[in-house]
Amino acid sequence: MNEKTTKHKVSEPEMRPEYDFSGGVRGKHYKRYVESSNVVVLEPDVHKRFKNSTAVNKALRSLIRAEERAPAKRSIRTRAKSARAGNR
Repeated sequence: MNEKTTKHKVSEPEMRPEYDFSGGVRGKHYKRYVESSNVVVLEPDVHKRFKNSTAVNKALRSLIRAEERAPAKRSIRTRAKSARAGNR
């Protein structure tokens, strides 16, 4: 076989003696991690436009600012209720 096409096995790094996990507790921080993680999965078409978290955050912050500037709109139910109350 050609040397370029032969895959070399990567050896596992050895654990250093100063690493001692004998007193460790498995899953100790798992619950807190799950509660505070904020992973969002993007659909492929959205990913094409937003390649990284910076781009997504920038777009979302822009949307938030626009929403904050826009006057609050009343729902159709609220408008209908007000109209009925005014007609009495």
